[in-house]
Amino acid sequence: MNKLLITIGAAIGGIIGAYIPFLWGDTDIFSGWSILLATVGGIVGIWAGFKLAQRIG
Repeated sequence: MNKLLITIGAAIGGIIGAYIPFLWGDTDIFSGWSILLATVGGIVGIWAGFKLAQRIG
């Protein structure tokens, strides 16, 4: 269960992070901002998934 929550957190965080540049008009999925923010979102998602897994189990 812990691995699943961490993986889901990383995936959702990465998707949200990669989508943020689209909000300010950067439509290139492989732009530097999109890759950077997807990485940051993935790290935040891993942290959130880990904290949620600790709280549940």
